[in-house]
Amino acid sequence: MDTAPRIRLGALTITAERPRELGRFYSQFLSWPYIRYEDPGPDDPPHAGYALVCPPEGVAEPALNFDYDPNYRRPVWPTEPGEQTPTVHLDVTVDNLDTAVAWATTCGATLAPVQPNPSAHRVVLDPEGHPICLCLP
Repeated sequence: MDTAPRIRLGALTITAERPRELGRFYSQFLSWPYIRYEDPGPDDPPHAGYALVCPPEGVAEPALNFDYDPNYRRPVWPTEPGEQTPTVHLDVTVDNLDTAVAWATTCGATLAPVQPNPSAHRVVLDPEGHPICLCLP
């Protein structure tokens, strides 16, 4: 019988057109240190590059990587036939939905046009269009 190795989720990678800007958004939104970024490669546009945002020391949550994708297409949420769909979204626990929406929009998110269950969670879109569900505990 094989024994599975110890496996831990270290990071979630999110593709973007402007990864360093998206890293700064998540750093501010989550109040996490903006750890590092890499400049674009020699043949990349100025907004390309890479960013890494890690949780504060002692917080056991995965880091967020932001990678440049030259073919990035902004996802549409809710999904529409023929449009780019989000392949992942983040669920973020908050203690107050109205306050969390206000904070997210201050940081650069937009309130999604459709709210499936606004008394339990709210959907905002990050600056690149990725959905974030702000959820009560």
